[in-house]
Amino acid sequence: MPARLRPTAPIAPQAILVGDPGRALLLAQELLEQPKMSNHSRGLWGYSGSTPEGHALTIQSTGIGGPSAALVLADLAELGVRRAIRVGTCVALDENLALGQLLVVAEAIAVGGSAAAFGAGPGASLTPDEELTAGLGGALGENARRVAVASFDDHPPSSRPEKAVAADMQSAPLLARARGLGLGVAALLMVAESAAGDRLAKDVLEDLEKAAGRGAARALLSP
Repeated sequence: MPARLRPTAPIAPQAILVGDPGRALLLAQELLEQPKMSNHSRGLWGYSGSTPEGHALTIQSTGIGGPSAALVLADLAELGVRRAIRVGTCVALDENLALGQLLVVAEAIAVGGSAAAFGAGPGASLTPDEELTAGLGGALGENARRVAVASFDDHPPSSRPEKAVAADMQSAPLLARARGLGLGVAALLMVAESAAGDRLAKDVLEDLEKAAGRGAARALLSP
């Protein structure tokens, strides 16, 4: 039995990972027919079920930050997950990056230290699963950009790595942990806060979350 998750329904080999339990519920209602709660232990809500096309899919919240996400990923691997896509928010570091932009992570640079436990020290660059990343590009087309991001532990970096246009808290630690577990993991981010500090309205963010979730599901489940 995993250390943190306590499954109450079967866990699918393909999973969408989100930080926020509320986002997990939103995407479960958007993507699954008759979703069943597959975890509520520690407030890490998870849901499993079938898509309208009949594909098994799990949607699991991971909590805040890289350490929590990496621990949940390890538990999911123990429960049979083999491929996953993170759907999360990020902060723009480039002032020209628009609120609401979808970003397919092509490279995640570790800025905080949480990835170091998995062999990726500060400044290390991690790449996601190529097939899933290409699938995200195909599913979202011109609605998403492939970019480099920086992953931090506390606050967005005051000086960004040269290549990074946005910052989040989980992509680099997740990719580092996935490498050690032998899992295929990719990341899709939504720009929820601009470089100037403006934030998306709640209803706009929810619509964007649904679009991102649909894209992630297509990338995971397409033949």
